[in-house]
Amino acid sequence: MSSLLLILHLAVAIVLVGLILLQRSEGGALGIGGGGSGGGGLSGFLKGRGQANGLVKFTVLLGTVFFITSLSLSIINSYNSKSVIDSVADDILEDIITSEDPSDSSISVPILE
Repeated sequence: MSSLLLILHLAVAIVLVGLILLQRSEGGALGIGGGGSGGGGLSGFLKGRGQANGLVKFTVLLGTVFFITSLSLSIINSYNSKSVIDSVADDILEDIITSEDPSDSSISVPILE
């Protein structure tokens, strides 16, 4: 279940980035990209407000889905009482304990004198 939700989350994130990049800039940003009313360049791209409103609505919808999938993944993973660090530490300790020769451990800790 969590892997399906993670795939959906990644797909929504990729599409959301694309939609945000498609939207027309409203700020001007130092006049880069022909922000004036000359009609040429990028200023004519998606000029109609009907098209921009559709992109904004779809972006808000995908942003909501992204937020819900983020919360769902967080809740699903919170049921796992063991963290990744604890599981790695347990594996290392198990390897050290099962080692036949204690001096043959693969972990070396520097001793400061």
